[in-house]
Amino acid sequence: MRASAELFELIKSLSKSEKRFFKLHSSLQNGEKNYLRLFDFVDGMEVYDEDEVQRHFKGEKFIKHLPSEKNHLYKLILKSLRSFHGENSVSSILKQEIKNIEILYNKALFHECSKFLLRAKKLAIEYEKFYYLFELINWEKTLLEEAYEQGEFTKDLDGLIREEMDVLERLRNLAAYHALYAKINYVFRSGGYARTDENKAIVNEIVNHPLIKGKNTALSKRAASICFYTQGFCNMAGGDYATAIEKFRRVKEILDALPHLRADLSKRYVRTLGNLSMCLIDTGEINEARQLIEEMRKLRETKGFDTQDVQLSIFRHCALADLQVCHKTGDFHKGVRDVEIMLRHLADYEGTLHKEQELIFYYQVAYIYFGAGEFGKALHWINKLLNDNESTLRQDIYSYVRLFNLVIHYEMGHVDLLEYTIKSTLRFLAKRQRAHDLERMIIDNFKKLIRARGMADKQEVFLSFRSGLRKFEGSQSDVVLRFFDFSKWLDAKIENVPFAEMVRRTGSH
Repeated sequence: MRASAELFELIKSLSKSEKRFFKLHSSLQNGEKNYLRLFDFVDGMEVYDEDEVQRHFKGEKFIKHLPSEKNHLYKLILKSLRSFHGENSVSSILKQEIKNIEILYNKALFHECSKFLLRAKKLAIEYEKFYYLFELINWEKTLLEEAYEQGEFTKDLDGLIREEMDVLERLRNLAAYHALYAKINYVFRSGGYARTDENKAIVNEIVNHPLIKGKNTALSKRAASICFYTQGFCNMAGGDYATAIEKFRRVKEILDALPHLRADLSKRYVRTLGNLSMCLIDTGEINEARQLIEEMRKLRETKGFDTQDVQLSIFRHCALADLQVCHKTGDFHKGVRDVEIMLRHLADYEGTLHKEQELIFYYQVAYIYFGAGEFGKALHWINKLLNDNESTLRQDIYSYVRLFNLVIHYEMGHVDLLEYTIKSTLRFLAKRQRAHDLERMIIDNFKKLIRARGMADKQEVFLSFRSGLRKFEGSQSDVVLRFFDFSKWLDAKIENVPFAEMVRRTGSH
């Protein structure tokens, strides 16, 4: 994002309540408030244009120092947001309490300071906020020193030191789990499902790490939740959906048993439900997946799940899971209706979707239109992906998109274009070391299809193609077939029925 647009993006991210609070907060301040006029003008813009700002305030003294005025306004908005959301999370409450403890200590109000400290410490223990707990224990040691100077020796310093060491150990344990999760997250977000030797080695290293493989290695419920989440993520990346389901269910059980912790880890909980629902859909457990999707939707009304980023996460996971159910059940016409509704809702989150979320959404939409027989619209959404120059994120999706693209062009009768597309697809896969045996087999069969003359020849290729796919079904390579069901497409071609009918006929299996 350009630095000049940062103020615009911040203002546009504000809710009506946040804007109202900012205006109220500003009204309590004395002096000239040019920043409020700047706020209102920027808020009214559809797209940020600094030249337009300069023209609108031409002749005003403050416009000569627009960068500093924008910076001042940016800081005031953040200050207002800190006040508005001051008690919306445990972390923000603990920060305030620690600041209160510091203020009371500096005023030598040690008795009052102790009361604040005990209250904050109880909260930090309940929510397993070990970083804040460590800081609070340090304050407790400081107050103990004051008590000793006044001749009070009722507290046990050794016990406090043991408590401090225990908190440090739990903090290290939690940090170690976060590091392992960050590692598998990097592997998956960059390359997708593990198929290269390098990525498989990283996944295996994490799976066999003592903190992941060992029993009772998590020293807190937070650590246990991320331990099972990491296990689920590793199994999902390796294509073992049955084990991934088991692990994600364990995360859900832990957090469901501790609603206060679940609210504090709201994004992890939504991601858990999202990943669990996708794994259930992949393994054909559609009814349970649907129940889980509805459970996710209801979270929007739950305390701790009402922030913009969590609401966006709920929308994204529910939308993708809904589309995936349509893929599996063959109800593509419902999928088209859902897509049109989703695209309208997506406008509410414009500019806030992460790149990976966009990629997956575009792919899912293309698949829905393909299944509904609207090949032109499918090609439109696939082209949005093909025209993207992203070179570091989810390279598996970019590879599978190109294979799916061959199917769309074939269905549209673009025989001449297919010849060029096949060559460019092979070059792309080879350059990114993704020309695996299954991908090469698929491309070779498309070469045969464009050379085939008459339906008899094409049927022979379809049958040979279908037979070749069977060798890969059930292997780690079949992740390609999870992105587009080549098997059902070929069955539909062999039996001369629509793709959607073949999917519906065979159900989710």
